[in-house]
Amino acid sequence: MSTSLPLPDQKRSQREILIALSGLIMGMFVAILSGTVVSTSLPRIIADLGGDQASYTWVITASLLATAVSTPIWGKLSDLLDRKLLLQLSLGLFVLGTVIAGFSTSTAMLIALRVVQGIGAGGLTSLVFVAVALIISPRERGKYMGIVGGVMAVATIGGPLLGGIITDAFGWRANFFIGVPIAVAAIIIIQRTLHLPRANRKVRIDFVGAALLALGVSLLLIWVSMGGNQFEWNSMMSYALVGVSVLSLIGFVVTEFRVSEPIVPMALFKNRTFTLSVVASIAVGVAMFSTSVFLAQYFQLARGANPTQSGLMTIPLVLGQMLASIIIGQFISRFGKWKRWMVGGSVLVLVGVTLMSTLRYDTDFLWVSVYMVILGAGLGMVMQNLSLVVQNDTPAAQLGAATSNVAFFRSVAGAIGVTIMGSILASQVTSHIKSSLDGFVPSSADEVDALKALGTGNLPDVSSLPHAIRVIVESAYGNGIADAFIVAIPLAFLSLLAIIFLPNKSLSTKTAAETLAQQAEESVIDIAEAEIGATPTGSIAVVTVGGGRAGDGER
Repeated sequence: MSTSLPLPDQKRSQREILIALSGLIMGMFVAILSGTVVSTSLPRIIADLGGDQASYTWVITASLLATAVSTPIWGKLSDLLDRKLLLQLSLGLFVLGTVIAGFSTSTAMLIALRVVQGIGAGGLTSLVFVAVALIISPRERGKYMGIVGGVMAVATIGGPLLGGIITDAFGWRANFFIGVPIAVAAIIIIQRTLHLPRANRKVRIDFVGAALLALGVSLLLIWVSMGGNQFEWNSMMSYALVGVSVLSLIGFVVTEFRVSEPIVPMALFKNRTFTLSVVASIAVGVAMFSTSVFLAQYFQLARGANPTQSGLMTIPLVLGQMLASIIIGQFISRFGKWKRWMVGGSVLVLVGVTLMSTLRYDTDFLWVSVYMVILGAGLGMVMQNLSLVVQNDTPAAQLGAATSNVAFFRSVAGAIGVTIMGSILASQVTSHIKSSLDGFVPSSADEVDALKALGTGNLPDVSSLPHAIRVIVESAYGNGIADAFIVAIPLAFLSLLAIIFLPNKSLSTKTAAETLAQQAEESVIDIAEAEIGATPTGSIAVVTVGGGRAGDGER
């Protein structure tokens, strides 16, 4: 018998690690930039395409749902196939969906293309963190993830501002093409600089589980977003959606117990660290996605800002997240202590979403900035480190599945949270506008036209409304967005409890690639010893491990 194995990687210098990370950083940069560059112009995009608040919510939710469903599939594939190829494929798919979205002629087309974007983003969300875990030990990973977080924050800061400038100067469609050159460069750099160990397991993809998961979560989101508007909560349509969703999700869980390569390995939930991290990621997902979605609406619809101004107004949030991510990442790597920072971060998330629930259309911007800094710092301290903690306490062979499933539950929670908050916002805005306009008598033709436009249910262009009606609309959106944030408060408290009870395990100094190579070498040695024991006297069994020879009677 002759078997060849790669030897465990040599320790890499900081320069070598940064070179290996460069393509990954560029890939994540363009993914975030492509999302944030559109965020400030989204209210105008929906208005131009003739959409309403439900359309606005679904443009966001469609991407989140596709990301959520595809993330664990990409993660499972990373345990089975060529990880570098999967990274390039996911990045290419994301760029393809983004470019075609720039030619959208309706909200339905835009939503469909956001699904394609989401599938690509699901791969990036999962595979980037898997690749980082393979080449950097948990103890050293904090400072490098801090650097990654800082670069990502630049994309998050620059995206809304750049998107606002592009929208005001060239129109919103130009936003979809800005990241293409960076994405092409990222694919080339990943090919040239990133070297990852290949997975050699037999490929078995759980298509049934993926279909049941997508169906169950999709129907649940449709029920939450359309209930009370397109159909009554107490109706056959409502019962049918909930019933099929529940049955699909139960079928998904049963399937995961029965298949050999499940998308969500249920054995992972026996690990206390993984389970509590999943619970904590739920609140993080809701807080992260809801702020990015609804702050743009708050600044443009409750404060009358244009896209450029809206981008500038979100800088405090991202500055808080960027600085916390970089500084705390350095502290974790230097001292090897992570729990105190994550508990502190979860407290800030709880305080931040609570403060966000007090927003009004005329809240002093200084206080709004303070609220954003607090929430951003909390997210920066918790979000990336949840993946770090899970990777530190997960068998290397299940690294992809564990990492991607934390991201999966975060994305699902974000999608469901944004949908519920969007429904609350739409309901509260409609109710507030109706009550404020009760008895209102228009005094000009402009006010009559404005009232007719509001009656269509489409998102208004606040800056063009007559003053009297503009104040009513701004007040309605200010109150509605604040009410929507109330949903995140109990979830943030639950996240705090989960992080408090996380096992405080020391960070390993060994990379996942080294662990996999060591396990493979030990497995071959065990096989060799078993065969040697069964070899007739006088025979020679030879096993090659990283180029070496070993055997009974070797000369």
